[in-house]
Amino acid sequence: MAKLELKDVRKSYGPVEVIKGIDLTIEDGEFCVFVGPSGCGKSTLLRMIAGLEDISDGTFEIDGNRMNDIAPAKRGIAMVFQSYALYPHLTVRENIAFGLKVRKTPKAEIDSLVNEAVTMLQLDKLTERYPRELSGGQRQRVAIGRAIVGHPETFLFDEPLSNLDAELRVHMRTQISELHDRLKRTMIYVTHDQVEAMTLADKIVLLRGGKIEQVGSPRDLYERPQNLFAAQFIGAPKMNIFELEGDFSALRDQLQLPADAQYCGIRPDSFDIVPEGEGILSATVRLVEYLGNACLVHAKVDDHDPIIIEQPVDTQLRFGSTISLSVTSAQIHIFAKDGDRIP
Repeated sequence: MAKLELKDVRKSYGPVEVIKGIDLTIEDGEFCVFVGPSGCGKSTLLRMIAGLEDISDGTFEIDGNRMNDIAPAKRGIAMVFQSYALYPHLTVRENIAFGLKVRKTPKAEIDSLVNEAVTMLQLDKLTERYPRELSGGQRQRVAIGRAIVGHPETFLFDEPLSNLDAELRVHMRTQISELHDRLKRTMIYVTHDQVEAMTLADKIVLLRGGKIEQVGSPRDLYERPQNLFAAQFIGAPKMNIFELEGDFSALRDQLQLPADAQYCGIRPDSFDIVPEGEGILSATVRLVEYLGNACLVHAKVDDHDPIIIEQPVDTQLRFGSTISLSVTSAQIHIFAKDGDRIP
């Protein structure tokens, strides 16, 4: 069992505060993903949980026990790094067994645990190879195997797939998800890739500038972003945002938005192209991207930044075409002047 709680956790390097009061509960067996732009503090927060960084202020608990001053090796946590960190002179089997040997685990138990791990990770035919003889995905599986054999209560993953190509990333995401289902252990995963966050997480923690912007399920963050940052960070392509002033002030009345609405957000797949004069916006096509299952239409609306409209693959549009856009009020997200969501 491993329920993790962070209570007003802070981290400072001299006068610079990089983690600015984090309150968060991660339930036993949950797959929690920390996501956010570079420099938001997600890896620092993970390292504080692991014990690799000191906590400047606040409390970190595992199952109600304070962990601030507990050594990393005694926290029941295993960490998988971006760099794999394998020993080049050891075989796959020796790399996975290394930590167990350091802890003087009996040989029979080591053999049993390693055999179980290599079978689970489909490495059983690679056990006598060295890291230089493995692909990136195979090396990452070895690093995960080394973590598994210690039977930790919590797994920490620090951007483990960032060195892999796109196809291998998808494959490894599936393997990590299956591993979580099989082990039923608490997992915390750091990534800057919101697609990884959406596909893996039970719970997403969206960070910016050392603070939490929103916590919730992938569906929560996609369907009900709590502020403009969450609205534009989650979702690919990102949400189109219109400030309800100047050329777009008429949208407030057309869409029957409340008087305190300062911004409205519309997802690319929420637009419909309608006959001229029947829409709420008129736009000029700048680019059409064919993706196989859909087309992304990049269009210019007055002085607004280019917007993106997702359309079926049979859409016939050309550069310079003028289109009329419609959307229903149920598909609109509205935000106040401070950027917070209006319910």
